[in-house]
Amino acid sequence: AGKSTLLKILSGNYPATQGKLHIGGRTVNFRNTKDALLAGVAIIYQELNIVPEMTVAENLCLGQIPHSFGIVNQKKLEENAQFYLDKLELNISPSTQLKDLSIGQWQMIEIAKALSRGAKVIAFDEPTSSLSAPEIEKLFSVINELKAEGKVILYISHRMEEIFRISDEITVLKDGQFVKTFSDLSNITNDDLVRSMVGRDLGDIYHYRPRELGKERLKISNLSGTVLKGNFNLSVKAGEVLGLFGLVGAGRSELLKVIFGADKIIQGTIELDGQTLAICSPKDAIINGIVLCPEDRKKEGIIPTATVGENINISARRLHNFMNFIINDNWEKQNAEYQREQMNVKTPSVEQLIVNLSGGNQQKAILGRWLSENVKVLLLDEPTRGIDVGAKSEIYDLIFKLADEKLAIIVVSSDLPEVIGLSDRIMVMKGQQITGEVSREDATEAGILKLAMVNNN
Repeated sequence: AGKSTLLKILSGNYPATQGKLHIGGRTVNFRNTKDALLAGVAIIYQELNIVPEMTVAENLCLGQIPHSFGIVNQKKLEENAQFYLDKLELNISPSTQLKDLSIGQWQMIEIAKALSRGAKVIAFDEPTSSLSAPEIEKLFSVINELKAEGKVILYISHRMEEIFRISDEITVLKDGQFVKTFSDLSNITNDDLVRSMVGRDLGDIYHYRPRELGKERLKISNLSGTVLKGNFNLSVKAGEVLGLFGLVGAGRSELLKVIFGADKIIQGTIELDGQTLAICSPKDAIINGIVLCPEDRKKEGIIPTATVGENINISARRLHNFMNFIINDNWEKQNAEYQREQMNVKTPSVEQLIVNLSGGNQQKAILGRWLSENVKVLLLDEPTRGIDVGAKSEIYDLIFKLADEKLAIIVVSSDLPEVIGLSDRIMVMKGQQITGEVSREDATEAGILKLAMVNNN
């Protein structure tokens, strides 16, 4: 849609090619990010700009660390940091290393950093995508305080309930173009926004359709890993979509990583079509047709310095090269173009760097990578995180097309309506244990949440 690109122009990261930007009644032209910071513009990106090995104070004052003749004034550094920590009511020591804090606390440090630079305009790009419910409430409280102080807040989100809760006005972008600004929100509905975003009524966004299920495809018994501590038992049939739901820390991602070989199996077995597998690494899983689209696609899914085509071909090229070391250029070009078309990856070319694509198109490219393989089990961890409603609809449709082709699919999502909308069956987790199983027919948000919060003791 161009939302993140717009923020990069606003921050001086990208040059504007036309139009004017006015701040405080003054026309500004940013040559770089320093110009934007000096003009009072701060951007808090979804992928936070922090240095985990440095302290809170060092991160907060990065670029403006007090010093004398090149020697850091540690006392003044921590005093400056403490002032802004107190302003946001953060009970964090300035000397704490960021790697010891939660993502929610990182988010607050980024806000404190923006305030320390005298920001008048603060933009948030999908700020709640990795936050727990209490951290989201804290963030909203801080944003309301900043609004009361006269700060301009730009808030990008695909979560409709957040948009309606926090916004005074809502602007919709689509395909890099301005669509509409809603100034009076009193009579605006969720459907009105969706219609303006995708140009049509989506109806049932999940596209669920019943299908005949095959034999048991994946079975895990008494499974645990180095990080996954519980003993897990579950099975998925060919053509079935199994949803996994749980609150933060339930162990959902950890379970998928054990199945995929990214976490070492301590005990238990994994069976595929009745055969016990020895999975010691992701390579073993991939060879057997078990693949994972990870939660953090930028860190664990894509190769950001490679092209879209290379990201699609990187795994399956081992099956199509010459003599195990010469790349088959013809296959690479044909497969990349075929998967781009099949997945509807919006990119000028498969030679485009994948890091320049939106989150939704990166996700579709990762799916194209795995569908270049002979896949039997597809593990999806937060498949629509940070993706707009139109791209979500495409991914949901793709999930059911793959289920029709008899793939066994496990979907992990923190979005409860999404889990209910996609799944044939739902398993609920808490404290690295399965606390219940619910059929699609019996699934309600209240019932699933109750299982997710049940006391196991």
